Amino acid sequence: MRLLLLVLALLMPFPVIAANITDSAGRTVEVPDRISRLYASGPPAAVFVYALAPDMLIGWPRALRPDELPYIAEPFRNLPQVGRLTGRGGTANLEVVIREKPDVIVDFGSLRDTYISLANRVQAQTGIPNILIDGRFEATPAALRLLGKILGRYEVAEVQARYADRLFAELDKILKDVPQEKRPRVYLARRADGLESGAIGSINTEILERAGGRNIVGEVPGRRGLVQMTMEKILLADPEVIVTWDPNFYEAVWKDPVWAKVTAVKTKQVYLSPSKPFGWVDRPPSLNRLMGLRWMAHLLYPELFPMDLAEETRRFYELFYHVTLTDQQITDLLGPAARPQ
Repeated sequence: MRLLLLVLALLMPFPVIAANITDSAGRTVEVPDRISRLYASGPPAAVFVYALAPDMLIGWPRALRPDELPYIAEPFRNLPQVGRLTGRGGTANLEVVIREKPDVIVDFGSLRDTYISLANRVQAQTGIPNILIDGRFEATPAALRLLGKILGRYEVAEVQARYADRLFAELDKILKDVPQEKRPRVYLARRADGLESGAIGSINTEILERAGGRNIVGEVPGRRGLVQMTMEKILLADPEVIVTWDPNFYEAVWKDPVWAKVTAVKTKQVYLSPSKPFGWVDRPPSLNRLMGLRWMAHLLYPELFPMDLAEETRRFYELFYHVTLTDQQITDLLGPAARPQ
């Protein structure tokens, strides 16, 4: 009888032990002691979770495109599309989320009341713990350490957090001796016409400013996001460096007689940001911006912030995307990011 009871006990599933954690919003969330399936609320969270614990990610908010696949570790390239719970164009159905049976839901981004309310509502409706992680760029090291602790991925989280710590410290050391008036005027050109950008303080231009550039858009009262620009304003501000992630704008800017009057175009300081598998500037605003920040600092201060762009790219993709790039992949990825027109 004792042997039978022992066998039955071994066949029974171990009980799930819950633990209380405190997320970045100060919410107390009860999570399972063992987490193996994780739903990311949106693209920023998906990048964040993939970098830290790719084996836990149950799907992408948007299925990866064919040209993005080579830049993701092979086992995770074809994870299903599961939609998103946050941001514009939310496509996830809560029934789908429940059907996927994640142990936890993670959102990485704003801690505004709107997102706290959404997390509480989703948690109440699904019964699935919903964790909010601070997505502010400066909070990246702390965010990595917090989620690493929650998921039990202490070592990889610490290595990635130290990468961010060192990058921020290197930049701080360089920029403390560069007065504002000596910093280059920079413009982020969005869309094919290049007339959409971000105001100072927006998440879209955050790495331009963090890298020591002067955002020519300036502050826009009541706005901390995207703004519409005119050629008159751009010509007046006359940026010395232009960065874009839109290949259509990049191709067109060299042939446009109006843009030809801008210093950045005259001096061929217009750069097309890499975007595979995720953008280096702001699409989405997640850990991918760390590589963008390093690249941007090198563009603006090549003598103060020297680096081998190809080798740094290889290192970053191994550490955060778990893939070893070939020389040809790096060449294809960097393109005009390394070689202006």
